[in-house]
Amino acid sequence: MNLRDKLRGLLVRLYARRVEGHLDHAQVPKHIGVIMDGNRRWAKAAGSTTAQGHRAGADKIEEFLGWCSETDVEVVTLWLLSTDNFDRPKEELVPLLGIIEDVVRSLAADGRWRVHHVGTLDLLPAGMQRTLKEAEDATSDVNGITVNVAIGYGGRQEIADAVRSMLLDAHAKGISMEELAEAVDIDMIGRHLYTREQPDPDLVIRTSGEQRLSGFMLWQTAHSEYYFCEVFWPAFRKVDFLRALRDYAARHRRYGG
Repeated sequence: MNLRDKLRGLLVRLYARRVEGHLDHAQVPKHIGVIMDGNRRWAKAAGSTTAQGHRAGADKIEEFLGWCSETDVEVVTLWLLSTDNFDRPKEELVPLLGIIEDVVRSLAADGRWRVHHVGTLDLLPAGMQRTLKEAEDATSDVNGITVNVAIGYGGRQEIADAVRSMLLDAHAKGISMEELAEAVDIDMIGRHLYTREQPDPDLVIRTSGEQRLSGFMLWQTAHSEYYFCEVFWPAFRKVDFLRALRDYAARHRRYGG
């Protein structure tokens, strides 16, 4: 590392401390959703392979959760693999699945996080399904941040699964379709989502400069605040995280308005 890079790193750390010192910790979001975008573009810019880009993105997760643990964040949802990602070429998808499986094992072994899967299990390989089940069981008693690992996740699919679950539940209880139609409301559907009994995201962060949700938590983000960051996910820094929190704290949230 040359002198210029050292000075730049020092200035960034000093600036991060300044931003952190001015944060209103009473305004920290309880639930943060993260669309971790830009692994492939980061790899291309760095002259690395796509797999190396995904690995660098995976390595950023533990650091990010460490920053969250320094605040009052209670839930973090990490979008690791969408339902659309299954259309990627096999030579990219297979290594990516292996990297994601390593991430889940690492989160469970850390001991600080309660791991919870959100997504459609049926799309995932049997080995991945076992890893997720083992991670959830191993961390069920952990009192730290709940980490939702969104794997095989799509917002439309979640709503479809919620409606299907609601219908099957009504059938099992002997409730007629007419009775269900009378009783169904927002809260009932919410109780069948992947994130039932969790607070909705207060803040959604998307990296890489893309300004869209791409189907991320369509139901839960009705009143969320969004923060779009230009940097690619593997290059996301603590100062970027603190800027997102500062931006969130400065907003006056108007539910429904």
